[in-house]
Amino acid sequence: MITLNDIYKIYVNGDTTTYASNGINLHIDKGEFVAIVGQSGCGKSTLMNIIGCLDVPTEGTYLLNGIDVSTMEDDELAEIRNKMLGFIFQQYNLIPKLTVIENVELPLLYAGVDSDERHEIAKKALERVGLTGKEKNYPSQLSGGQQQRVSIARALAGNPSVILADEPTGALDSRTGREVLEFLQQLNAEGNTIVLITHDNTIAKAAKRIVRLHDGSVVYDGPSDKDGAVVQAHVSFDDDPLLKNKKGGKEK
Repeated sequence: MITLNDIYKIYVNGDTTTYASNGINLHIDKGEFVAIVGQSGCGKSTLMNIIGCLDVPTEGTYLLNGIDVSTMEDDELAEIRNKMLGFIFQQYNLIPKLTVIENVELPLLYAGVDSDERHEIAKKALERVGLTGKEKNYPSQLSGGQQQRVSIARALAGNPSVILADEPTGALDSRTGREVLEFLQQLNAEGNTIVLITHDNTIAKAAKRIVRLHDGSVVYDGPSDKDGAVVQAHVSFDDDPLLKNKKGGKEK
């Protein structure tokens, strides 16, 4: 489903060269639930932008469902995003002036789906996330958890190959956050491929597999219940056995 080969994202500012992604190799199969974790500045957002076709790598190849998207132009990337990817964001990204069902219909509108069909698809997506009866409400009339469920319904409406969830519980209280996480686990159990970006160890461990980043490189890729999957807050990176002797930047 997702294959990244020797992915580099390099920024040059004067004499300073920054490797936001530093030789990442990653493969995610259809139906997996993978959490990408790491401290602030480790390269999570850069990797998500590349996986989500919001950006392209400086070097390397990215195959999404067998399609090489690593050198596509903006309009081609937009089409791929609309057809193959569903996004769930921390701040929901709902349009306040649109009703709940209109928000869910939006990506279908961009895809050229006719009015009756997109309305029916959006209605079923809202039913799937437990929001039947809220179709005509506006986002401001919903709780944070309900707004995130609208965001999930919007992601599901296009029947995406991959659901990308960027800190989906970050703006929610712990109880509501657990509910949203449980729903993502349910979606995965139904066969959906989910890539979760988070800095929260508790949230990450709900995934079956964890990919941990440091300085733009993968330092752990394996089961979420194994040592090294996450770093506890009190542990220094200097004490992390997976990071000992690790070099920053691309090897020449």
